[in-house]
Amino acid sequence: MFSFKSVANKSRVVLSLSVLALSATLAACGGGEGTDSAGGDTPGATDVAANTKLDLGEDTTLNGAGASFPALLYQRWFKDINAKYPNLKVNYQSVGSGAGVRQFLKGTVDFGASDVAMKDEEIAQVDRGVLLLPMTGGSVVFAYNLDGVNELKLSREVYADILLGKITNWNDAKIAAINPGVNLPDQNITVVHRSDGSGTTAVLTQHLSDVSPEWKNGPGSGKTIQWPTGIGAPKNDGVTARINQTPGSIGYVEYGFAKKGGLNIATLENKAGKYVAPSDDSASIALGAIELPENLRAFVTDPDGDESYPIVTYTWLLAYKKYDNAATAKAVEAMVEYGLTEGQKVSTELGYVPLPANVVEKVAAAADSISPDYNINVAAK
Repeated sequence: MFSFKSVANKSRVVLSLSVLALSATLAACGGGEGTDSAGGDTPGATDVAANTKLDLGEDTTLNGAGASFPALLYQRWFKDINAKYPNLKVNYQSVGSGAGVRQFLKGTVDFGASDVAMKDEEIAQVDRGVLLLPMTGGSVVFAYNLDGVNELKLSREVYADILLGKITNWNDAKIAAINPGVNLPDQNITVVHRSDGSGTTAVLTQHLSDVSPEWKNGPGSGKTIQWPTGIGAPKNDGVTARINQTPGSIGYVEYGFAKKGGLNIATLENKAGKYVAPSDDSASIALGAIELPENLRAFVTDPDGDESYPIVTYTWLLAYKKYDNAATAKAVEAMVEYGLTEGQKVSTELGYVPLPANVVEKVAAAADSISPDYNINVAAK
């Protein structure tokens, strides 16, 4: 068994099981409270044998909160984990990265989740220490609702100008110039943006600040900004629903939400001047060019490469380095192990990017320090 722990340093029980269990509750609510259930309608849910008990010493519940970006994937993981290990329950509140980080800083959850890695000043507030664990990657896409227009290209200048409120009609000459042969309607553009503190917003606005000086010197970047134009909606699923309901709209969401919502998605100009559609491959190429440092924290604002999709990110699970309860510490390691092994196998079908093998090993090595009583095993399963 491949283990990241030194036997000389720690005496531990080596579990031959993969991972954990849980019934997942995905929560959603504008103010950072509420719950979205990972029930029978979980996307692509699989049948998992529920005949194994994880050795935790007691029935254990983990509570987490944070980013909506990975919610579709976490929902699937947690449902499958729960089916496999009935003595471990995981509740996850999909409240947005901003609210998730705040709850993590307060210590009211066992783990958090954010599409933007925590800053040094935030980490310094946590006496128990922080581990930033990238669990998957994905693309931020521009989804739109435009009758009769199934394919649409947007240059870097054009999508920045749309969000700045400088381009306000779909038949604008700048849009028409890069979409020859497309029958663009004489219709007002409605921008749909996030209304809550959002890691997805931070990823997008960091990219915009890189490609547009006017954006950098104007709205700037962050989980919340003052939007020049548009209407707001909470979380990725809220923006997806609002786009579906609003003819002439365009907004930004995680790729999997756009796919699940049946929305048309624009092809974007990348740093190399090539127009690239979002896909598992184009996001993987973009993320694969990034070397994660020892602290596993990286910001991907404008990736190089002819085939790279321009707006991509890792998304991080936030764990404490120390837990007062031994069963909780073991359960967190088991949850991470499942996500790094079985969980990666379902990433693509839900619109996410599986982690490269070297990143899986780095994350496992970091997380394996949480509990002296559990060995994370990421050997082929």
